[in-house]
Parts: sequence; structure tokens; C-alpha cells
Amino acid sequence: MIHQIDTADNIVAFRALAEVTKNDFLTVVTPAVEHLVKQTNEINFLLVLDTDLENFSAGAWLQDALLGLKHLGKWNRAAIITDSEEIISFTNGFSYVVPGEFKGFKKLDFNRALNWVEGNIEVK
Repeated sequence: MIHQIDTADNIVAFRALAEVTKNDFLTVVTPAVEHLVKQTNEINFLLVLDTDLENFSAGAWLQDALLGLKHLGKWNRAAIITDSEEIISFTNGFSYVVPGEFKGFKKLDFNRALNWVEGNIEVK
């Protein structure tokens, strides 16, 4: 399941727990992202992974990809928070292939990641 995290108005933030399904994206993530795009014309996104990637269903991955492609030019900043070095490295490499800045952060750096996504700090 995915829960939305209350944050500043210029970002959407989520926490993924246990099994993540297509329905989670359709009922939680997609409406929040669509609302943000209408309000700000860009996407600042934060996702805390408190589950393994194996717990994302095929439908969840498909909805994630479709949402990303639909708004390809709107991505500004996206942070993935996890303790997996592989996911952090993958996320950091994403900036080289799609528009926007993508960064992976350790869970201990949640506040730093949130401040970065909100646009309050720069992170190298």
C-alpha cells in the first residue's frame, strides 16, 4: 500500500509499505500527481520505500511508468528514500536519461531529501 505524506504544497510525497498494487497508484499516487501538475505545472516527488521492490505488483510498475511518461517534461525533482544502495544508484542515474533531477537518499537523510525536493537546499 502507498500512503500520502503531508508536506509543502509544491510537492507530493508517499510512503510505500508491504504490497504495492496498481490500485494504489490509481487511487493515491496518480490523483495527487495530477493535482500537483495542475497547481504548479511541475512535479516534485518524494517516495519512501519501506518495502522491497519485489512487493510492487506488475500493475503498479506499469502505472508508475505510464504516469512518468505522461508527464515526462514536468519532472523537476524526485527523491527516492531507501537503505538499498542499488536503488539509490539507479535513482541517481535516472537524471542522465530523463528530464528533471532524481536523487536517492538513505532513510536517515529523510529531512535532507524533503528539503531538497521542496527546493529549499541544493544537494550535490
